[in-house]
Amino acid sequence: MDWINKIFKTNKPIIAMCHFQAMPGDPRYDYNKGMDYVIGSALNDLKALQEGDVDAIMFSNEFSMPYLTKTHPITAISMARIIGELKSEIKKPFGVNVLWDPTASIDLAVSTGASFVREIFTGVYASDFGLWNTNIGEISRHRDSLRANNIKLLFNIVPEAAKYLGDRDIEDIAKTTVFNNLPDAVCVSGATAGIETDSSILKRVKNSIKDTPVFVNTGVRLENVQEKLKIADGAVVGTTFKKDGEFFNGVDKIRVKEFMDKVKNIR
Repeated sequence: MDWINKIFKTNKPIIAMCHFQAMPGDPRYDYNKGMDYVIGSALNDLKALQEGDVDAIMFSNEFSMPYLTKTHPITAISMARIIGELKSEIKKPFGVNVLWDPTASIDLAVSTGASFVREIFTGVYASDFGLWNTNIGEISRHRDSLRANNIKLLFNIVPEAAKYLGDRDIEDIAKTTVFNNLPDAVCVSGATAGIETDSSILKRVKNSIKDTPVFVNTGVRLENVQEKLKIADGAVVGTTFKKDGEFFNGVDKIRVKEFMDKVKNIR
């Protein structure tokens, strides 16, 4: 787990989500406001998160709904432009996630200098957007071909809005994921963004792979962060940092600071 302290400069880091508004090619993209609006929204959220003193930032195309498991080139290209525009303002370690495309996520990380990627790298799922398959062998070789093995991979093994196709318990999935694929960390989620991760599932995963960092990936709030961080090695936090705790709102610096003040007292 040395890489966590090396990148984040703390134990039990809080990775804050910076959700990009819909971009060109997305059904919800506002062609009248254009990319200047998307960049401006991202900049406002980035500043609020950093002023609230989160440990790291993860940029994602959260509003590219409905999601693709193989994105079009315009998505990663747009994200690269946004991150490029923000680069001088980024003061924290950062990662990326092109939902839900592992290859595009790694490509974006390489092109922007990101330290980590979160994605669905393994398994086959029935999901809201169809049959969801993966190919970790191909993805790993792609990362190696780009000389990008320094980029840490966070494997989400309980995907949002999806169910694993196979009669396997979560401990078995966690153990074989670690044995076969050597993830840098594992993420455990609730049903969707903002939905609390089941603490019993989180604990079962952590107990089965004690030497691998486990991040709680959704639904961490001021009221439950102490409970979650007793189990997990860190958290990915998005919705609770938004104004009124609503997913589609912008980030509220006051909520971020209140949350991080509590985290600092916990760890």
